[in-house]
Amino acid sequence: MRAAAILGLGCSPKDLRPFQTDDSGQWQVGMPAERDEVDVILLFGGDGTIHRHLGQLVKLGLPVLVVPAGSGNDFARALGLRGMRDSVAAWKAFCRGGSNVREIDLGVISAGGEAGEAPAPHEQFSLKQYFCCVAGVGLDGDVARRANRLPRWLRGHGGYVLSVAATIFTFAPFPMKILAPTLGTITSDGWTIRFQQSALLAAFANTPVYGGGMKVAPRARMDDGLLDVCVVGALGPFKLFCLFPTVYGGHHLTIDKVEYFQESRLRVETEHALDVYADGEYVCQTPVEIAVEHAALKVVTGRS
Repeated sequence: MRAAAILGLGCSPKDLRPFQTDDSGQWQVGMPAERDEVDVILLFGGDGTIHRHLGQLVKLGLPVLVVPAGSGNDFARALGLRGMRDSVAAWKAFCRGGSNVREIDLGVISAGGEAGEAPAPHEQFSLKQYFCCVAGVGLDGDVARRANRLPRWLRGHGGYVLSVAATIFTFAPFPMKILAPTLGTITSDGWTIRFQQSALLAAFANTPVYGGGMKVAPRARMDDGLLDVCVVGALGPFKLFCLFPTVYGGHHLTIDKVEYFQESRLRVETEHALDVYADGEYVCQTPVEIAVEHAALKVVTGRS
């Protein structure tokens, strides 16, 4: 077996030892340049590390085994990999020729144009960034920005919750329009309006969970060719404070001012440019198109 290991922040070659039990294996550290160099890629890190490498991983088309070693490991959990032990077991099953490789979707963010202006139908967006878990606009962007400033050990032990507490009473609702190429109110350029009012946040999910365990999109699946969209409308600070704990169980969908729907492609427009975060990392500012790329990545899972 020929394997490449990508080592995220805080990881070192010694972390490979539990996987190097077969003397016949060939190992290299770092991203391979070509597909035929290795048979599989092991990626040690959290959601941010995975996010930064997605473009090349998609290009190579090789199976990827995630070893959760970051401050946020929601993507690994979605694959049934909650720790080193699960990843080692998945690795052994893969080496035995097991059936624990699957193709999953990825989200794609494309950015361009000026805030408050709808791009022309022929306009080509200038940026293309993959994401594996959830992309968000609004309050969760402010939360992610605050969380990223915290020490790494604190981000992995409740840092996201602390950042929510620091943001929840100060963030103001903003006008937002979400459009999709589906049935609805048709706009002049062929898109249809799915949401148009003031909101606190919009999350576009490929996986059910983000932010260290928040089940923002409990119905999301990684292989259905759709993004699950959760929009929280203009709630007062106290109501938002009461809503926050319900997200951990996915019970927020029944609350007034929360809208939930699925689409394969969307456009997000805001009156003023707002930051877009994905997998906890800054990507760009609105306006953006967000879509799903079906079966974009091969992954080794914890379920054989």
